[in-house]
Amino acid sequence: MSVDRTQVLHAAAALLSRKATATMDEVARAAGIGRATLHRQFAGRDALIRALEQMCIEETEGALDAARIDEGPADEAVRRLVGASEPVAPLLAFLVTENQLFEGDQQNEGWARLDARIAGLFRRGQEEGVFRIDLTPAWLSEAFYGLVGSGAWAIADGRVAAKDYQYMIAELLLGGARRSVEQ
Repeated sequence: MSVDRTQVLHAAAALLSRKATATMDEVARAAGIGRATLHRQFAGRDALIRALEQMCIEETEGALDAARIDEGPADEAVRRLVGASEPVAPLLAFLVTENQLFEGDQQNEGWARLDARIAGLFRRGQEEGVFRIDLTPAWLSEAFYGLVGSGAWAIADGRVAAKDYQYMIAELLLGGARRSVEQ
């Protein structure tokens, strides 16, 4: 039987975004495969997490591309980015809080690329006079990650309707980031 690695990763992401402490046995069950098959694909939890990290980076970069964040006014680009981020939100929520990804001296180059692109969007908005200048682009980027993650968890828990994801996140983020007339 051929195992679709991407399908296994998506099943693992769905489980781990709801239960970060899930065991490899639980991940295998969620993916519909045996533990031995999972271990042939991923030598252990660290290898699985690293594969999830790579998939998340690739999918988030795809969301950034799909949102066309370099086009149009920055606030409209943020709205598009929030919408494009929805499919990867549960995985992003899990990985942003996964401590083992941030151990050691080296940040994954993929995270650095994501951070630079998202911060660049907020910096552009500041230069356009759309976003507040008293909040750094790095802070606004972290707020984006936090809201996307919180939105994903709230939807997974059934506390928020999935159809409200884009509106609620964009409104809260932009409501705090927009420059007021007095500034």
